[in-house]
Amino acid sequence: MSEVVAGPTAGGVRVERVVTSGVFALDGGEWDVDNNVWIIGDDRECYVVDAAHDAGPILEAVGNRRVLAVLCTHAHNDHITAAPALREATGAPVALHPADQVLWELTYPGTEPDEQLADGEELAIGDIALEVLHTPGHAPGAVCLYAAALGVVFTGDTLFQGGPGATGRSYSDYDTIVDSIRGSLFCLPPATVVLTGHGDASTIEAERAGLAAG
Repeated sequence: MSEVVAGPTAGGVRVERVVTSGVFALDGGEWDVDNNVWIIGDDRECYVVDAAHDAGPILEAVGNRRVLAVLCTHAHNDHITAAPALREATGAPVALHPADQVLWELTYPGTEPDEQLADGEELAIGDIALEVLHTPGHAPGAVCLYAAALGVVFTGDTLFQGGPGATGRSYSDYDTIVDSIRGSLFCLPPATVVLTGHGDASTIEAERAGLAAG
C-alpha cells in the first residue's frame, strides 16, 4: 500500500511512498533494512525512485500508469534489487549515474543500466521537473533528485533525518559526502522536505542546523 506524502500540484503530480523490506549486503556483511520507494507522477505516468527489494508492492502502487523510468539514487543492492523486475513488467528503462557502475556490477555482474543520469539534468513529469544533483560520498555515483515545484528533495542515502548517510564501507568517504551535502543540498530553500531512502523525512533547515551543531 502506498501513501501520498506531497502534492498534488495544480497539474496533479504527487509523491507516493511504498516501504519494502529486505537485506542490504556489502563487504561481506548483511543487514535487514526497510527502504522507502518513491513514486512521482500523476494519474497517467510516473517515475519510480529506488526500486527496492520487492517489485510487487511497487507495481501495485503504480497501477495502470506508464513508468517513464526507474531512477536509482545509487547502486547499493537494497536500492536496485527490484529494478530489473520493474523494467520487465513495465518496459521502463533503469537509470543510474555512471560513477556507480562499480556498485551496480556487484549485484548484476557484466551488465549496465539502460540510461545514465547526469548532474544538472532535468527530468520532466507532468507540470514539474526533477533536477539531478550528483552527491558522491555514500557512493561514488549517488544522486539526489530535487523537485522545486513540490518543495521536496529525494536524497537516497546521502542525507537522513539526523545527518549524512553512512561512509564506513567500500566506495564511500565522509569528507566527500559532507562536501556534497553542503554544496548541493544546503543551498536549497530551508523548508525543502528531505525524503530519504530509509526512515522518516526531515527538512533542509533542520539538517543544516544539525550538521552545524555537530
